[in-house]
This record gives sequence, structure tokens and C-alpha cells, in this order.
Amino acid sequence: MALSPRPDQIAELTRGLALPLPAIDEIYLQIIAQGIVQAFQDVRANHARTVATGDEAEVTSILVARLNSMIEEDQLWRQLVSSVVRGAESLNYNGTHLEKRPDLSIHLSGRATRFPLTAEAKIIDATRGEHLYCSQGLVRFLDGQYGWGGREAFMIAYVRDGTKISARLQPYLAQAAYAASYAVQTGLTAHPVNGCDAAQSKHGRSFLYTHTSPPANNPGIITVWHLWFDASPSTTIAAANVTIP
Repeated sequence: MALSPRPDQIAELTRGLALPLPAIDEIYLQIIAQGIVQAFQDVRANHARTVATGDEAEVTSILVARLNSMIEEDQLWRQLVSSVVRGAESLNYNGTHLEKRPDLSIHLSGRATRFPLTAEAKIIDATRGEHLYCSQGLVRFLDGQYGWGGREAFMIAYVRDGTKISARLQPYLAQAAYAASYAVQTGLTAHPVNGCDAAQSKHGRSFLYTHTSPPANNPGIITVWHLWFDASPSTTIAAANVTIP
């Protein structure tokens, strides 16, 4: 059966909102990025086996649990983040899909809960690399599947082979074919986040809003924060001071 847009669903979801939502201040995004880093470091220290050997869902699930426990422990984090949900059902930009499930939905205090800040997570290792990261992760923010109501998103990588953004993802997106495929407006630039290999890129988006008329139907450029975590077994074991058989 052919998929059809559902304008009633989109109309209700966007009721009273002008999209895309206003840009999130850079300082708040920096705090969010640093909070995710802190959560990962805590998880790596306390759950080394999961981080070093678990699949993406296992690592992300325990990361989300830690991010939510931080809301109870950290006053600054609590002021900014109200909850973090894994795999929350959401609509794509025109309602053809009602059950899209981004890996992390970060609900920010004082911001429309209908459109959380979203993140996708992927494992990077000898067999899973930058192509999968982009074709089954990054692209979802560009074609209106995830994060279509905002101007920012996060990509998270659990890196198990020691590679870096500058050596792996940056040259990949710099190739003409992939730069076009992923509508690169501003190439990857290193962005300092303590304890993490981090960068930003900006991309055009290939869809138009269906609930409003031109020129307000253009979602504009999206800024993607790339956070690559060292999840290699040797580093993880050292961090946790445990031995994984």
C-alpha cells in the first residue's frame, strides 16, 4: 500500500507553532554536549562490558538511563533538560510515517515538548563505518524523518577501532559525491567538547513543510553536532579497571 501524507496529524502536531523552532543558543548546546560526554564517561567507567561489546541499542539504553539520573543529581542539567527518551515514536515531516523512532529524544525545559532535540547513535568499528553512519543516521535529519521541527541535531558514535572524525568522516563528506548526497553547506569543523572527539557540520534539507505556504515552508539548514566517543575495548577496560574475558 502506497504511503500517503496525513495533513491532519501534522496540523495538530504543529498547532500554534512557527517552524522551524528558534535556534537553540550555542552555550546551551555546548552544555548538552558536555552532559552527554559526562554521561558516557560514567557509563564507560561503570558498565565496561556493555560499552565495549554491546550492540548500539544496549549502549544507548544505558546512556539514556544515565542522562535521566543526572536530572536528579545535577542542578544545571535539570534546569536545561526535563527528560531523555530512547526510541520515542514520532511523525516524519508530512505524516506518512507515524512511528519514527530516533535513538534519543532530549526534551528541553521551557521548549515545545512536541519537538525535542534528537540524536542518532551508531557504532564505528572495522565493519561499520562512515557510510553507515551517514546513510542510516545523518540522512534522517536531512530528509525530514527526524528533527524536522528544529534547527539542530546530534550524531553520536561509539568508536571501537580508534578512528577519529578528522581521519574518517571528514574526508568522506569532503568527496564531491557525498557532499552532494548529504547537502553539505559547511564541512566538518572541529568543535571543542572536553573528553570527546567533536565537530559540527551544516546541511541543507531536501523537504518542504506541508502544513504551511511558501516561503514559510522551507525548513532551512540544520546544524549537526558530531560526538565520537572512544568505546574501544582497551580504553574502556582501562577506564573501568576491569577485565573483560
